[in-house]
Order: sequence, then structure tokens, then C-alpha cells
Amino acid sequence: MTRLHALLLTGSLQLPAAAVAAPSLDGTWKQDMSTAKFSGKPVVISLRKDTYTCSSCTPPESFKADGKPHKVTGQPYHDTAMATVVSPTEVDLTLSKDGKTVTTQNIVVTGDGTTATFKGTDSSDSSGAPVDFDYQAKRIGKAPAGAHAISGAWMATSGSNSDNVLTTTYKLDGDMLSMSAPTGQSYTVKLNGQQAPFKGDPGLTTVAVKKIGAATYKETDYRDGKPLVVTKTKLSADGKTASIVSDFAGQRMAVTAVKQ
Repeated sequence: MTRLHALLLTGSLQLPAAAVAAPSLDGTWKQDMSTAKFSGKPVVISLRKDTYTCSSCTPPESFKADGKPHKVTGQPYHDTAMATVVSPTEVDLTLSKDGKTVTTQNIVVTGDGTTATFKGTDSSDSSGAPVDFDYQAKRIGKAPAGAHAISGAWMATSGSNSDNVLTTTYKLDGDMLSMSAPTGQSYTVKLNGQQAPFKGDPGLTTVAVKKIGAATYKETDYRDGKPLVVTKTKLSADGKTASIVSDFAGQRMAVTAVKQ
């Protein structure tokens, strides 16, 4: 990134446009969830005949909803899952790995069945403090007949997360970019699109970052060689904010981040 050294001159000086410093990704950024917009594919879950299924999960999973822990396979973030029916409109989920609870989630549907709240804590990809989350969603399409109220397709409309998952720090050194987060994820990668190790996340193995414009970066996160998350970050002209668009398995979130 171009950096301008301080100029001590007597009299006035007007810099030509070409000499203005380009915005830099260097520094700590925090996402402003009040600006978040959700689109793409909805979350699709169901609870029918005592079986909970998440068909939009990556990979999909299904297990008995009888209030008891059940072993699951192929999931990078947990190996045991439990679903408890609290009421006709409420379900609790508890996910564990290696005997330790990593995620608790409460799903509550409103009486008219059109909106739902997904609230809980998650430490499945965090080596630091658990992440708190609270999302509101609207039903897409009709509720499936004969299933629990949580069943169907849901699109987030708003949400909030604790600060530790909203904050990311970047360091640029020539054509090398380093990232670190309070939840424990980190990487150092060359800005040429080649993959490098993604550390601290059980569901991600490598990452590639490429600069695709004067102030735009494209990051692709991989799991076992397959692209999973694609994020484009575009810095504002003054370098104080960034527009971030992330695509995960067809689900999209656009949000504004503010430089701290």
C-alpha cells in the first residue's frame, strides 16, 4: 500500500489527486451488525417424527430429537448432537465435541408461525470466549404440514453477535497479508490467490486471498480443498469503512465494517 510521509513545508501545499494515499486494510475492523443484509438460500430445518434435520447445513445432518445426545459423523465442529422439544413452538439444541459442549441454541417460533428467533452461544471454532448470537428470521414459503413449528425455510432479517466474532485485525507487509481474530483464527497468505494454512478453525483448512482492485480483496476459505466461503471486502475511499459481502454455501450476508 502507498503511504505518504509527513511533509513540513512553509506556506500552503495542495497535493495532486495521484498523490493521495490509497486506503489500507491494515488495522482492526469491527462489523456493524445494524447494517447487515441477508439473502441467497435460506436455512432449512425440520423436526418430524422425533427426528431433527438440518438439510442446509454443510454437510447436512439428522438425529433423533428425544432430549438425548446422539453421535454424529462428518461434522467438523461437533461429534454429538441433542435436540429437546420444549413446546410446540420451541426447541433446544446442544452440540458437543470430545465430551465438551460447544454450542447451545434455542429456537422459538411466534404463535402465527411466520417468524423465529435463533439464540445461543457457540465456541465450536473459538479458542477464546464463547460467541453469543441472537438472530431473527422470517419464514420463506409455507410451513410443512404435520411437522414441528420450527420446520421449514428461514431467512435471517436481523441479528447480533458478541464483539469477539465481529472484530478482525489485518497486517499488510508488502504482498503478504496476516489476519488474526479474538476467537483464535489466523493466517498469513500471499496476495496472489495461492492457498495457505487457515489456523484455529476446525472447519477450514486453507485460505487464498487476492487483491482484485485498488481497494478490494477477495478471500476464499477452503475445507479439504473445496471452496466453502467467499468474502469480498471493498474499502471506502477514506479508508474508514469497508463493505463486506460473504457467501457461504449459497447463503449471503452483506455488512459494513468500521476501522477501529
